[in-house]
Amino acid sequence: MKILLVGAGGVGGAFTAIAARRDFFETVVVCDYDLTRAERAVAALADPRFVAAQVDASDTASVTALCREHRVTHVMNAVDPVFTMPVFEGALAAGADYLDMAMSLSKPHPEAPYAQTGVKLGDEQFAAASQWEDAGRLALVGIGVEPGLSDVFARYAADHLFAEIDELGTRDGANLTVTDDDGNEVFAPSFSMWTTIEECLNPPVVWQDGAWHTTAPFSEPEVFDFPEGIGPVECVNVEHEEVLLMPRWIDCRRATFKYGLGDEFITILKVLHTLGLDRTEKVTVKGVEVSPRDVVAAVLPDPATIGPRMTGKTCAGVWVTGTGRDGEPRSTYLHHVVDNEWTMREYGHQCVVWQTAINPVVALELLATGVWKGAGVLGPEAFDAVPFLDLLTAYGSPWGIKELDPQ
Repeated sequence: MKILLVGAGGVGGAFTAIAARRDFFETVVVCDYDLTRAERAVAALADPRFVAAQVDASDTASVTALCREHRVTHVMNAVDPVFTMPVFEGALAAGADYLDMAMSLSKPHPEAPYAQTGVKLGDEQFAAASQWEDAGRLALVGIGVEPGLSDVFARYAADHLFAEIDELGTRDGANLTVTDDDGNEVFAPSFSMWTTIEECLNPPVVWQDGAWHTTAPFSEPEVFDFPEGIGPVECVNVEHEEVLLMPRWIDCRRATFKYGLGDEFITILKVLHTLGLDRTEKVTVKGVEVSPRDVVAAVLPDPATIGPRMTGKTCAGVWVTGTGRDGEPRSTYLHHVVDNEWTMREYGHQCVVWQTAINPVVALELLATGVWKGAGVLGPEAFDAVPFLDLLTAYGSPWGIKELDPQ
């Protein structure tokens, strides 16, 4: 297996640190628009299987050419979703399989954005499914942590825990804090701010009784009690791929995604929207064209660098309700908790990017060994969950199940 890793940022760097401990691949070509960043990620490993290269992820031909140059078999997309389609199409043109952690972008409904869906997350990719099937190639989409591990949890619950599912409710929460050099808590998002703005300010999608509809951003707040000491966190509806993936393979009455953002983060996002700083269209500032959202992302701390100043845990999981295999009502939270102190000590990467990166490494190992196989555009739900969860545990990162009151 020869892997092209597109993107050497926080998640890409964590991906290389995790993969370096495994032996299922021959080569990882770490590429980035900024060659220096790719070289830095490779230099940190001192492993001859990793090599650096430059790529323009916005240019399909650039991706295809790099794949062919290195005889790549699998393209791992670790860049912001604005680049998903060029990387996706570049992999297909090169005859390589493809994985990503964020699917093609949505476009709100022009007349009723908070009631009806427009172009949904992943629609552009699923529209190309027949091309991938005809080529005998696999595009495994949404295989980060959320989406990704959350979807694996949903598959496991459907196959082993529940006879009927009422709701698949992805719930993400944390008690992470970041401090400055003086020990004062500061605002520093733990993941790509560009992506966070995109998913939090777009109309959230909900699957209900056989159809998708949208709601207003930050709607339907609820307090969810997260495990392993994180505790109660208020979560709100956010646009996310799980809601678009899970119902394609799993029978459920309802699917939701709710994120524990916190009042401060929600306020900041609302202010950015009010000021137009969430816009991606370029504006001219003193003769220079810039995207307001790119500026916001650029002035905030790089998520890859905040690990040493971060404390706490992050939790990803799926709250499943319905009827258990015994015919009784059941309410179960399948979860994965990661402590920042542990990931920094063991891998040198902060917990949020590490938790995102471990899942595509696990998936690639399952593909390399033939345990997972397929063709077309498929989500994690299309595969057996047990080998994935077993291998995740073998990597030293166990998952858990918490039973809740079904009433």
